[in-house]
Amino acid sequence: MKVKVEVFLKPGVLDVQGKAIEGALHGLGFHDVAEVRVGKTIAFDLAEEPRDKAEARVRSMCERLLANMVIEGYRVEIG
Repeated sequence: MKVKVEVFLKPGVLDVQGKAIEGALHGLGFHDVAEVRVGKTIAFDLAEEPRDKAEARVRSMCERLLANMVIEGYRVEIG
């Protein structure tokens, strides 16, 4: 099964990359852009198993390695 994990900074955590991109976009004339946030997407294949078990395993992966739970959140998509 295909898995996609999106990791992003929690609200209130300063996103330095997002601010830099926002500034660059403004410099290019895109002044209507605001609150840019940068995250990462991690995609992988997982052996077939019941969906609830797969979700639990992927959440464990996120909380143990893929996301820094102090400053990041994540969203899981299993297809």
